[in-house]
Amino acid sequence: MLSRRDRPLMQPRLLMIPVAILLAAGFGLTLLIFYPGVMTYDAKFVYEDIAKGTMGDWQSPVMVWLWALIDPIAPGAGSMFLLIATTYWLGFGVLSLALASRGKASALLLPLLAMTPPALAFAGIIWRDVLFATFWLLAATVAFAVSDRPSQTRLTGQVLALVLVIVGVLLRPNALLAAPILAAYIVWLSQFSLRKAAILYIPAAFGLFGIVQLVYYGILDAKRQHPLQTIMIFDLGGISHFSKENQFPIDWSEPEKAMLLNNCYQPTQWDIYWRLEPCDFVMRNVEREKGLFGTPAISRAWLEAILRHPIAYLQHRSAFMWNFLAADNLTMWTADVEHPTKNVFADRTAFNALVAAHDVLKPTPFLRVGFWLLACIIVCCFSWRRSGPREAAFALAVCGSATIYVLSFYALGVASDFRYGYWAVLAAIAGGVIVISGGSKGGERLR
Repeated sequence: MLSRRDRPLMQPRLLMIPVAILLAAGFGLTLLIFYPGVMTYDAKFVYEDIAKGTMGDWQSPVMVWLWALIDPIAPGAGSMFLLIATTYWLGFGVLSLALASRGKASALLLPLLAMTPPALAFAGIIWRDVLFATFWLLAATVAFAVSDRPSQTRLTGQVLALVLVIVGVLLRPNALLAAPILAAYIVWLSQFSLRKAAILYIPAAFGLFGIVQLVYYGILDAKRQHPLQTIMIFDLGGISHFSKENQFPIDWSEPEKAMLLNNCYQPTQWDIYWRLEPCDFVMRNVEREKGLFGTPAISRAWLEAILRHPIAYLQHRSAFMWNFLAADNLTMWTADVEHPTKNVFADRTAFNALVAAHDVLKPTPFLRVGFWLLACIIVCCFSWRRSGPREAAFALAVCGSATIYVLSFYALGVASDFRYGYWAVLAAIAGGVIVISGGSKGGERLR
């Protein structure tokens, strides 16, 4: 008969069995539903760059390089899908097994939540936003798993986690504003504090910015395609609409000016001015006829417009942010990019079942970015007051970084698809489960 001292050691081992079964089932289900992955137009453009042997900074050149590296595994969408699905389930798996090793029944909850539509419906879609989110999930969970391990194991895990954070920023450079929070956690683990994160924030942000410049334009020699000016074009259109004055450094015809000021603007995406009729005349003039796109003329016009009409700028940005957080935006991608009028995997039962579940949730808060932003804020509040240092540090790091990342779209967003907030979904699930798993409040408190 087992002694009282031996029983706690047996419980974690027994708990790991159902956890491992759930994780394996989840990974298998993801393969069944999605393999070889759902190609999107953005992903198609990235993959075409591999064949061309060119790299630009419109999409991440690191994704081009990474995809080319792994492409022989399953040429086409398959290799990138396998990378996304593997990092997705490794992220949840590492965290689940770390909880199971401590006898926490909440370890069973993580794989189940990972199989719900708000998370799983994107795990097979090839978007760099999804890959970025799974990389950061894995980074945070590896750091959590090694936080109570011997120093050599802990250091190895921390290095791996920091590399994953950096790669995430290289995939999504606008994540630079959120990365220092996650990096501070990885460096200090359970000794993480808001004061330390604040001290690290500016140096880390500048350091990550430097890494992006070095990798993009030094190592990979990416062509500058001026993606930042898409933000400026969107802002110039928005400020023109709300101020009822043309802010572009272009003299429009009277019909074009009337369209620009009254009819073109929607707080949804900058593509309205780029490729969508009837307002594609904006970029046709800016880029092709006047040759202004990518020049200082656009940057100067943007800055002057904000200084002259700050209220109009805030109206535009607030309208966009509300749409991003609360509107019924694009969520799961189901179109076949080779045959746009058809759905991908139309004859696959498992895929169609997930699409049906997704469609049921589509009108609900579960597929609104604002819901997951609020969930992350709540997790941060609860972790601050009710968790031990190890759990609180993890929850604050993932949900704090997700909060900053989503809020950064107030100034940086040019489209309002749900995928741009996907990191908040994974962070809220992982951080929320860690908070409810409990933990001693003893030891150093977070400050």
